[in-house]
Amino acid sequence: MSHDKKRNPAGKIPVILDTDIGGDIDDTWALVMLLKSPELDVKLVVGDTGDTSYRAQLIAHLLEIAKRTDIPIGIGINQGAEPGRENQKPWVKDYQLGRYPGTIHADGVQAMINVIMGSPCPVTLVCIGPVSNIAEALRREPRIAAKCRFVGMFGSVSRGHGGSPTVIAEFNVVKDIKACQAVFTAPWAEMVITPLDTCGMVRLTGEKYQAVCRASDPLARAVIENYRIWLKGHPDEQSSILFDTVAIYLAFAEDLLVMENLGIRVTDDGFTRIDDTARRMRVAMEWENLGAFEDLLVRRLTGGV
Repeated sequence: MSHDKKRNPAGKIPVILDTDIGGDIDDTWALVMLLKSPELDVKLVVGDTGDTSYRAQLIAHLLEIAKRTDIPIGIGINQGAEPGRENQKPWVKDYQLGRYPGTIHADGVQAMINVIMGSPCPVTLVCIGPVSNIAEALRREPRIAAKCRFVGMFGSVSRGHGGSPTVIAEFNVVKDIKACQAVFTAPWAEMVITPLDTCGMVRLTGEKYQAVCRASDPLARAVIENYRIWLKGHPDEQSSILFDTVAIYLAFAEDLLVMENLGIRVTDDGFTRIDDTARRMRVAMEWENLGAFEDLLVRRLTGGV
């Protein structure tokens, strides 16, 4: 599917973000990158996995800071509190979800279905967490797959974190294996993923990280505030690995990555294996120019384009 065919009449790509924001900090960086990407028209942001009301709080607070309360929020399937994966709670402890002036959908899964089925052009569904919501959406309305381009951060194909040769069962897959298997076999109009092979290499260091720390942009400041809470007193010298930002980039471009057309199967133990008989997808297996991606990320976060 060409990028021209994915755009709406305003020339932007309509996007839904499904995120487990509030666990690992990279979702926060990714949401801010999404809001700073002029190529993308954000139709809905939905919290997925664990305490989805907490995730909605974080989303709402960030959207208010961004002055983007025109964007609806969906509360995904609530799976209860996850001690140890709610690290940004101090940032929203005084934020009441009811104060959000925009729309909040109590049934985020149905809101997602409604946006997709009602869209006059294909929607890009960007998934940067376990896909419990997406599997349920497919169960309720299988026709969404044909109307969506699926983009996500999933798996470990040939490498693990930081270029390690050790392949792992990556969190977004292993957290809900059956849901991921359902999603990875669905007939999406197109499917694109960044596994750890590429997204596990992204970390801002040195001047690039300091540029974000120094930025006066309100969203950049919110990212750093959350990051410092997440660090829990550990040295504030560089970013953590920013896995999910690569999925945001893939929603509108691929030039900085080496893409391969591969059959990928999710095994019953949560690994993502190359399998020629499996559903084929575009997989970001290597970087064409990682430095240029880091530069783009810094520009977007600090207020440039």
